[in-house]
Amino acid sequence: MLLPYLAEYKWRVLVALTFLATAKFANVGVPLLLKRIVDALSPEQQVLALPLALLLAYGLLRLSTVLFAELRDVVFVRVTQRAIRRVALTVFRHLHSLSLRFHLDRQTGGVTRDIERGTRGISTLLSFMLFSVIPVILEFSLVAVVLLTKFDWRFAAVTFAAVAIYIFFTVSVTEWRMDIRRQANELDSKANTRAIDSLLNYETVKYFNNEEYEARRYDDNLRKYETAAVRNEMSLGLLNVGQSFVIAIAVTLLMILAAEGVVAKTLTLGDLVLINGLLIQLYIPLNFLGMVYREIKQALIDTDRMFRLLEQNREIQDSPDAVALAAGSASIRFEHVDFSYDPKRQILFDLFFDVPAGSKVAVVGHSGAGKSTLARLLYRFYDVSGGAILVNGSDIRALQQGSLRAAIGIVPQDTVLFNDSIYYNIQYGRPEATRAEVIEAARAAHINEFIESLPDKYEARVGERGLKLSGGEKQRVAIARAILKNPAILIFDEATSALDSETEKSIQGELARIAQGHTTLVIAHRLSTVMDADQILVMDAGRIIERGAHRELLERGGAYAQMWALQQQEESLQSRELAIA
Repeated sequence: MLLPYLAEYKWRVLVALTFLATAKFANVGVPLLLKRIVDALSPEQQVLALPLALLLAYGLLRLSTVLFAELRDVVFVRVTQRAIRRVALTVFRHLHSLSLRFHLDRQTGGVTRDIERGTRGISTLLSFMLFSVIPVILEFSLVAVVLLTKFDWRFAAVTFAAVAIYIFFTVSVTEWRMDIRRQANELDSKANTRAIDSLLNYETVKYFNNEEYEARRYDDNLRKYETAAVRNEMSLGLLNVGQSFVIAIAVTLLMILAAEGVVAKTLTLGDLVLINGLLIQLYIPLNFLGMVYREIKQALIDTDRMFRLLEQNREIQDSPDAVALAAGSASIRFEHVDFSYDPKRQILFDLFFDVPAGSKVAVVGHSGAGKSTLARLLYRFYDVSGGAILVNGSDIRALQQGSLRAAIGIVPQDTVLFNDSIYYNIQYGRPEATRAEVIEAARAAHINEFIESLPDKYEARVGERGLKLSGGEKQRVAIARAILKNPAILIFDEATSALDSETEKSIQGELARIAQGHTTLVIAHRLSTVMDADQILVMDAGRIIERGAHRELLERGGAYAQMWALQQQEESLQSRELAIA
C-alpha cells in the first residue's frame, strides 16, 4: 500500500539509495585504508615519509561516511513526509465519507490515535526498512566479499555463523520481550486512568472520605506495573548481554585466527586491524537489530490498523450513474418509507407524505416517535429500508450526495460548534461568503447584538463543542449558519428548543420570513411554533396518525388536539408561577 507513494518520488528514492550505498562503501573502505596505513608504517614496510595521501584519503572516507548518510536523509525526508501526508489525508477523507452509523459507533480517541500511530508507523517503516535493514544487508555483503577475497574461508564461516546466531537470538528474545513490554504498557495505562479518574471525581472522593481507598487502588496498579517494568528491564539486560556474548566470541575467534596468520607471516598487522575494523563496523548496526525489529513490527501493526480504516465499507455511496440535483426550488416526497437502525427494531412504518416546493410541513409528536430520523434520511445519512424518498421526483439514491446536501440547510436539535471564532462558525455555512453576508445572517438570527457586546466581537472563540456559549446562543449561531447557506430545502429540527419564550417569539417571525420561498420541514415539540405550517403531521411510534392544518386538527379533537390542550395548560401554569415569583 505504501509503494504508490514511493513511486511518486522514485528519483528521490533512487538518489537516497545511491547516497546510502556510497556511505556504506565509504564505511567499509575505512578499515581497508587503515590496513594500508598500518602496513605502510610497520617496520617491515616503513617508508621514508609519512603516507600523507593515505591519511588524507582516510579522513575523506570518514567524512564521506557521515556526509552521504546526511545527504540521504535530506533527499528522502520529502518522500517520507509526502507519504505520511497523502495517507493521512486519504484516511481522513475516507472517514468523512463513511455513514453516520460508523461515526456513532466509533471511539473518537481511538480513531485519532490509530491515525497518529499509523502515520508515525509509516515514517518508521520507511526509515528503518530503507535505512536500517538495507544498509545492514549491504554492509554485511561488502564485509563478506572482503573476507572471502582477502582471507581464507574460516574467517567468513565464523562471521556468517555469528551473524546467524546473533539474529536468531535477537528475534527470539525480542518476541518474548514484546509481550512483557505490552503488558507493562497496559498496566501503566491502567494506573494512569485510575489516577485521572480519581482526580476528576475529587469531590466524590471527599464526600465519602475515600482518600485512602483511592490511594490503595492506585498503589495496587502501580505495584503491578512495577513488577512488569522490572521484568522488562531484566529482559533488556538479558538481550544486551546475549548479543555482546555472541559478538565477543566471534571477535575473539577471528582475532585468534588473524593473530595466528600474523605469527605465521601469512597476514600482516594491517590485516589484523582490517578484520577488527570490519567486525566493529558490522556489529554496531547489528546492535540495533532488536530495536529495529521491534519498531518495524510495531509500525506494521500500527499502519495495518490505520489502513483497516480504509477497508471500512461506505454504507452510503453514490451509484456510478448518479446525477446532480438541479438548482432551484425542490419538492420532497416520502413514499411508503420503512426504516430501522437495527433490523430487530423498526423505527418508521409506511410513511407517505408530500412537501410541495416552497411549502412548509411540520412534524410533531412525542419523543421517540421518529421525527428526527426523517431529517437524517432526507440528508441521506442512512438509506431507507423500504420505499423511497424523492426530491423533485428523483430517488435521492440516484442523486449525487454532494448536490443533494448542498440543497439542504439544517438547524439540528443538538448544535455542536467548532472550537474557533463565532465568525468562523457562522461562515462555515458558506465558506466563500463575505463578512457583510455573515453579519447579515447573524442579524437575521438575532445574535448580532450579543456578538457585538463581546470583547472580541466576531473573533470571540466558542470553546470545545461551543461550550463557552449557552444553549440558546449556540442555536442562534446554527440558525445564522443555515440562513447563510441559503439552500432550497430548510430543515428545522427543534430549532428553537433551547431558546427562552421571549427570544423564541422574536426569532419565530424571522424564521417564517426565511422559510418563504423555501421548501421547509419543521420538526417541533412546541406546537405553538408550527401553527402557520401548510400541513402538520402527527407521528406516534414511527407512524403518521394524523395530518392536516392546525385548525383542522384542533377541530378533529384527536391526538394533536390533546397535545395542544396539554401544552396550553403547561404554559398557563408557568405564566402564573412567574407572575407569583
